[in-house]
Amino acid sequence: MDALTHLISGFAIALQPLNLGLAFVGVFVGTFVGMLPGIGPINAIAILIPVTFAAGLPPESALILLTGIYYGSQYGNSISTILLNVPGTASAVVTAIDGHAMTKAGRGGPALAMSAIASFFGGTVSIFALVLFAPVLAGWAIRFGPAEYFALMVFAFSALSSFSGGSLMRGLAATAFGLFLATVGLDPNSAIPRFTFGSLQLLDGMDFVVVTIGLFAVSEVIQLLEDTEGGQAAAVGYGRVMISAKEFAETGWTMVRGSVIGFLVGVLPGAGGTIASFLAYSTEERINGANGTFGEGDIRGVAAPEAANNAAANGAMIPLLTLGVPGSGTTAVLLGAMLGLGVTPGPLLITEQPDLFWGLAASMYIGNIFLLMLNLPLVGFFVKALTLPRWFLIPGVAALAFVAVYAVNGSSFDLVMMTGFGVVGYLMRKFSFPLAPVILGLVLGPLMEKSLRRAMALSGGDWRILFDSPIAITLWVLALASLLAPALIARKGVPAE
Repeated sequence: MDALTHLISGFAIALQPLNLGLAFVGVFVGTFVGMLPGIGPINAIAILIPVTFAAGLPPESALILLTGIYYGSQYGNSISTILLNVPGTASAVVTAIDGHAMTKAGRGGPALAMSAIASFFGGTVSIFALVLFAPVLAGWAIRFGPAEYFALMVFAFSALSSFSGGSLMRGLAATAFGLFLATVGLDPNSAIPRFTFGSLQLLDGMDFVVVTIGLFAVSEVIQLLEDTEGGQAAAVGYGRVMISAKEFAETGWTMVRGSVIGFLVGVLPGAGGTIASFLAYSTEERINGANGTFGEGDIRGVAAPEAANNAAANGAMIPLLTLGVPGSGTTAVLLGAMLGLGVTPGPLLITEQPDLFWGLAASMYIGNIFLLMLNLPLVGFFVKALTLPRWFLIPGVAALAFVAVYAVNGSSFDLVMMTGFGVVGYLMRKFSFPLAPVILGLVLGPLMEKSLRRAMALSGGDWRILFDSPIAITLWVLALASLLAPALIARKGVPAE
C-alpha cells in the first residue's frame, strides 16, 4: 500500500508541465539517436549533461530527461535494425533475425508496429516491477558473484544453438569467433598486447560498432548488390503498417515471458539488454519452435527480444538507484550525472529522496506512453523507405554505415576494418553461419574473462568455486540442457521447420 501511495505522489511530480515536456523531449531524442548506429544514447546523454547543469534543472527533472533518452533509444534501435539490418547496439542484433526477414517479405510495417507495442509492454511491466520489487531484487542481485556471472555467460552462449539454423557446430563456431575477437587488445591484468600483430589501432580491442555494422550492414549491401539487376526498385512492398488482432493475440504470452526475462536479467549489474534479448528469443524458439518460423520472419521473434530489451533497460535502473552499480556504459554515464546533480544512489535513496525515486519511476511510465503515441503513427513513414529504388537505397545504406563508423573515432582504419568484416559477414551468410553469436561473443567475452579470473583469484585457483552455489549450479544445468535439447528433440522425431 505504501508503494501505491508513493507512486501516486510520483505521478504528481512527473505530470508537472516541465517534467512532462522533458520526458517527451527525452524519448524523442532517444528514438532519433537510436536510429543512427554509432551515435547511441551514451553520446547523447554525455552531450546533454552540461546542458542540464547550465539550465539549473532540479535533479529529478534532469534525470527524467536523461533517462528518457536511455529507454527511448531502445526502440529507436529497432527502426534501422528492422528496415535496413543495421543494428546500433548488441541487444538489437536479435531483433534483426526475424525483423529484417519480415521486411524482406514485405511486412516491415507489422514488424515495426510489433516492436513499438512490445517495447511499450515490456517497459510497462518492468516499471511496475521496479516500483514493487526494487528493494527485494536489489538484495537478490548482490548474491551474483564472479562464479555466478561466469555460469550466466556460459548459459547465454549455450542458448545460441537456437540461432544456428539446426547446426549446433556452426553456432558454436560463430560464438568461438566472437570470443576470439573479444581477446584482441591489451590483457586486462598484465596490459600485454594480445593478437594485435603490432597494430597500435588494435590495442583498444575490436570496436563493437565497427564489427556489428561490418557484419550486418556492409554484408547486407554486398548481398543486395548480388541480388539486384540493373538498379530496379526494391522487390518488396510495405503493405499494411499495423499488426492484426490475430498477431497481437499470438504474441501476448511471448511479450509476457520476454518482459519477465528482461526485467530479471536487467537487474543483474553488467548483464543488461544483450543477454536478456538473446535469452528471451531462445526461450521463445524452444517453446514455439516446432510451430513457428523463427529466423524466417516470425513476428514472435520480434516481440520477444523487444519486450525483453526494454524491460531490461528499466530493470537496470534498480542496481543503479539502489546500489549505485551501473550495469552498462549508458547507466555509468547516468551515474556520473546523478553524482554531478548531488544525488547519491544507494540503499538509502528511496527513503532519503523519495520524490526523486518515485517521480523518476512515474516519468518512465509516461515516457513509454509517449513512445507508443510517437512511433506508431510514424510506422508508415519509416516503412516507405522500402519503396526507394535500389540504386538509391543501396548507396544510402552504405553511406550510413561509413558515416556512422567514422563518426565514432574519426579513424580511417575503422573503415577498412568494417569493410573487412563486411566481407567476412557475406561469406558467413553464404556458408550458413549465424552472425548473431559473433556479436554476443564479442560483447560478453570481456565480462566472461573478467568473471573467471576473479573467481579463480578468490578461490586460489580452485575451479570448484564455479559450482559452489545453488545459483551457479542451476545456471550450469540450464546451459547443459540447452545444448542437449536439440539432439533430444531430433531423437524424438519432432519435424524440423
